[in-house]
Amino acid sequence: MASVFTTEITSGSIPSDNPIHQRLLKAYVWAADLVSGHTLEVGCGEGRGLDLLLPRVTALTAIDKLTNVIGELRKRYPSITFIDDFLPPLRNLADNSFDCVVSFQVIEHIEDDHFFLKEIHRVLKPGGLALITTPNRPLSLSRNPWHVREYTASELTSLAKKYFASVSMKGLTGNDKVLAYYERNKKSVERITRWDILDLQYRLPAAWLRVPYEILNRLNRNKLKTTSDELVMSIRHDDYLITEDAEHALDLFLIVRK
Repeated sequence: MASVFTTEITSGSIPSDNPIHQRLLKAYVWAADLVSGHTLEVGCGEGRGLDLLLPRVTALTAIDKLTNVIGELRKRYPSITFIDDFLPPLRNLADNSFDCVVSFQVIEHIEDDHFFLKEIHRVLKPGGLALITTPNRPLSLSRNPWHVREYTASELTSLAKKYFASVSMKGLTGNDKVLAYYERNKKSVERITRWDILDLQYRLPAAWLRVPYEILNRLNRNKLKTTSDELVMSIRHDDYLITEDAEHALDLFLIVRK
């Protein structure tokens, strides 16, 4: 399964990815205390959070487009229903069929984000809970060519209010250790992007940027680990914190109910 990992699909087994892996894992740690009943994960990826969600629910369904990964996950988790498909729509999932929906770091990849939220609303039971995370655009360090768009807290809140009766916005931030890594990463990225005097990262088509983005992002993460190995390897999910101050958080954490 290691072959699927890039800097966009972060691995828990690649040392230089550790701070980002722990950041992504924190969302599942927090979600595990909120989910119940029949839960759907929209965009399960390589299954980072399945071990955390599974003991807290009565049934778990997971969907993703990574065909090879889904095949392996079916073998590892026979009690989970896996669906191999692109989304949206959430094909073959009935209206009002899930108590909870979890979708972490997915909506920024979706062309029609309105349809995406409509589909989550459709499959939720009345009163059902959905948890959605996505990067907080003001704290992104560069353009990510894999993202269709990123959001501010107010933008995502306004979008969610079009489709859900109850909307709450929180954020995922970090302690001093996490913020030290963020600042070192920011300075390193700035040293790279200073050569982009024509601002090509925002002017070129996203598809043209994905290969150089991957190469430079991996080099940057490896350099951060080499120069500050103790910091990079010491960060754990406990170092990431849920905050009410979503505007200044690393990630947005949207909580909605139907």
